[in-house]
Amino acid sequence: MKKVISILVCILAFSSISLAQSDAKYEKTLKKMFKVSGSEQAYATAITQMLPMFKKQYPDIDSKIWDELEKEFESTSLNDLAELLVPVYQKHFTIKELKELISFYESPIGKKLAETNPAIMKESMEVGQKWGYQIGVNFKKKMEEKGY
Repeated sequence: MKKVISILVCILAFSSISLAQSDAKYEKTLKKMFKVSGSEQAYATAITQMLPMFKKQYPDIDSKIWDELEKEFESTSLNDLAELLVPVYQKHFTIKELKELISFYESPIGKKLAETNPAIMKESMEVGQKWGYQIGVNFKKKMEEKGY
C-alpha cells in the first residue's frame, strides 16, 4: 500500500512540474505574441494612462519617484498580466496556434495590422459612438410614432 501511495505521489509531483514547465513555455510564447501583435504596447500605454490618476491622489510625491514607479510598473505589471492571461488564452489557443499568430504578425501584413490597429480601433470607436447615437435617435422616433 505504501508503494502505491509513493508511486501516486511521484506521478503527481512530476505531472505538476511538467504542467508548470508547460505553462512557463506557454507564457513565454504568449508574451512574444503580445509583443509582435502590438498588444504589449497597448497594455503599456494603458498603464501610462493610469499614472496621472495616481499622481492626482498623491500630489506631493517627487517626479523622480514617479519615473521609477512608472518603469517598475510597466515591466512587472505586464509580466503579471501575461501570467494572469495564460489560462484565458489556453482556453482558446494552443501553443501551436500562438506560434502561428506570431508568424502572421511577423509577416508584412501582420506588421501592418499591428502598426495600424490602434488607429483603426480609435476610429472604429468614434464610428461606433455615432452609430449607437443614431440607433438611439431612430428608436426614440419609432417609439414616438407608436405613441410612447
